[in-house]
Formats: sequence, structure tokens, C-alpha cells
Amino acid sequence: MAGRARNGWLQAKGEILTHGFCSPSLSSSLPFCTSGYSPQPPMVTVIIGEMGLSYAEFGSFLTRKILNEGAMVLFLLTFFLLYGGLHYYLFVKISAAVALGGAFKILLILFLLVMVFAPLIGYGFERYGLASVTRSISFIGYSWMGFAFLCFSCFIVMDLYRVLIYAGRLISPSFLTHFNLSPKYSIFISFFLSLSVALYGYFEAKQIRTERIVVRTSKIPKDVDGLKVVQISDVHLGLIVREERLARILQEVKKTNPDILISTGDLVDGQINNLSGAAEILREINPRYGKFAITGNHEFYAGLAQALDFTKNAGFSVLRGEGLTVAGLINLAGVDDPAGQSFGLFREVSEKELLSGLPREKFTLLLKHRPVLEKDALGLFDLQASGHTHQGQIFPFRIITRIFFPYDGGSFHLPNHSLLHVSRGSGTWGPPLRFLAPPEVTVYELIREDKP
Repeated sequence: MAGRARNGWLQAKGEILTHGFCSPSLSSSLPFCTSGYSPQPPMVTVIIGEMGLSYAEFGSFLTRKILNEGAMVLFLLTFFLLYGGLHYYLFVKISAAVALGGAFKILLILFLLVMVFAPLIGYGFERYGLASVTRSISFIGYSWMGFAFLCFSCFIVMDLYRVLIYAGRLISPSFLTHFNLSPKYSIFISFFLSLSVALYGYFEAKQIRTERIVVRTSKIPKDVDGLKVVQISDVHLGLIVREERLARILQEVKKTNPDILISTGDLVDGQINNLSGAAEILREINPRYGKFAITGNHEFYAGLAQALDFTKNAGFSVLRGEGLTVAGLINLAGVDDPAGQSFGLFREVSEKELLSGLPREKFTLLLKHRPVLEKDALGLFDLQASGHTHQGQIFPFRIITRIFFPYDGGSFHLPNHSLLHVSRGSGTWGPPLRFLAPPEVTVYELIREDKP
């Protein structure tokens, strides 16, 4: 018994020093690994003594756990403030346009409150092992989220239209007299348009497109008849995207017969229990030169230990601030998503130093979840494959994503003959909908072409 306990301490020590946290399996057996545990000073002394940790190392471990939980609390507060505000706006618009009796108004308030907190309600059911109930609630809640966003967007457009008419009539009383819309008709039109787009978006999210990008380069060996690298990104396996959707994505991957498969982050979502079936499906893909992945922000949200275990179990080699030459043919380098900084788990590395350490005569592919460029790294890679933005996923959300990420989707030629491609993503986050941003599997065909 003492030997097994000692092994548990040593395993936990290794995980803490490597990742800054304990894996889920250890969390269930070692109380100090759990998020709600706060050891008293005598227990701290026992833990440090048993594990051979210094006080600084143990302090770093606790600090990372506090940062982890604090970052998540801040994220949830921000999300529910914004999401609750959107629902308040919907309530105000509906109440102003439609005469609701007291009972109907209360029912509307209750419905909107339930929809606001549907993600949390689903999470609560999941903790009690009610997977099917959780998925049903999540599907309804996140589908409503997409519909609510579309309604909000339509209401804004209708408000702007009414402002335009009001301003025009200050100049000419007859301005667009026959095109005036009452608040009631504005609501009905907005609901109809939103519902139509939501239904279309549900089917668009399942129509996976294969985007082919030909890259001509002198940096692959002459005896190689081209090299095919296939990218999946932002699959978001979890409560909404399940085995059926993953199978659709991988069906497109199999058609391309890849030499290398890469996943550029967010392979998993925030809740990743019971995904062993998805790992098995991913293991069926065995390119001859391997599969490689990096972290996205959702790997950290889901719990990095679980996310890394799943990704490796699915057959991927995870690159975290690392680079290598694959089969003497191509350089691959991957970096962590900066979301890890909030959790104290980010492996910080200079892209310039990372890329400079790879053979310059080889084609270099940089895997980076967010489509952000480091000026010092320009010219040190030939292709950067990114994702993250989903190209907005549901228009007009793309207007917002472009403010934060100017490279929000598609291919961009960079200085020094480099190329950046930003995938629209292969799955969906939140609402199982896409509108004017269909999911994609990206195929990079590297073809040998000597310089003139």
C-alpha cells in the first residue's frame, strides 16, 4: 500500500513539474490535485515531503491552479454579461412590438433566462453522468444561441433602417413613405429571416468543402513526386460535434490520401468526456509520414491534461514549442496557443529561435492556431497553417472577428515568399450552424519546382 501511494506521489510530481497540474485519473485519487482542495499547513508539509517538491515548486503548482480557475471565472462572467445583455435587448424589442399580457411576459422572461444559462445547465447534468440529457440541452441551447444572434443582428439592421427613414423625413416628409415598417412588422420580418438563415446554416455546417492549395517550391527533394499535407482545424469535439460529424470530416480527409495530417488546434471543445469513440475514428487515419497537432485555446479550456491525452490517443504527435524534420523531407514546427498564459501552462518559445534551428534548405511548415504573425519569424517559414477564427462562422459575426484578426480566412501571400493560410475550421463552436463560412478540410500540395 505504501509503495503504491509513493508511486502516486511521484507520478503527480512528474505531472506537476511537466504540465503544472495533475491528470484527471490522479485528481480522483490524490486530494490535493482536485480543484476544490485547499490543504492546511501540516498537509502541505506532508505533500512536499512525500513528493520531493521544493516549496517554490509546490507554490508554482498552486499558483497555476489559482490562475486556471480565475481565468475561467473571468471568461464566464464576461460571456454571461454579454449574452445576458443580448437577451435583454431581445426582450425589450419584443415587448415594445407585441402587446404581451402579464403571464406571457413572465413566461418570456423565464424562457430567455433558461436559454441564457442553458450551457451551465447542460454542464450540471454532465457532472451527474447524464450524457444524453446534457447533449440534448446543449444542442437546444447552442442552436438558440445562433438563432438569437441572428435575431439580434436583424433587429440592429431594422433599427438602422428606421433611423435612416427618420433622418430622410427631416429633409423630405415624403421620403420612403411606402417603405415604412412598424415595430411589429420589423419583429416578424427579423424572426422569419433569422429562422430561415438558421435552418440553412444547420445544413451548411455539414457540407464540408475541400480547399486545395498548390505550393510550388524548390525545397522538397527532387526524387519526391510531390507531398500532400492535409489540415483539419477547430473540430471542437465535445457535446455538439460527435462521432458522426467527425466521420464526415475524416471521410473528406481519406479522399485526399494525405502524406501528413495536421490539426491546428481546438481538436476538442470545453467538455470532452466520453470521446473514446472519436479517438478510435481518428486512429483509422494513418498517413505514411505521421499526424501532428498543436494546442488551441480550447485545449486549455477543456483541461490540458485531458486534451493532450485524447490527442495523443488519437495518434497525433503534439508539438508544443518544438520543431522537427519529418522523414528528411519537410520541417514541421508548432507553438502553443497563448490562452495557456492565463492558465500558467504556456510553453513560451521564440518563433525566430525555433525556426532558425531547423534546416533552411527544407520546406518549413509552421503550425500556429491563431492567424497572428511574428515579424521576426517572417522569412523563416514557407507556410503558416492557422485557424481559430472560423471566418466568423455565422455572418455577420465575421465583421467582429476581422477587427481582431485581419487575416480571418483564406490564403495570404507574405513577404519573403511565405504563405499564410487561415482555415475556416472543420467543425463548429457553440451553435451547430454556419452561414457564409462553410467548414473546410485543407489540402496543401507541395510540388517541386526549381528556381529559374
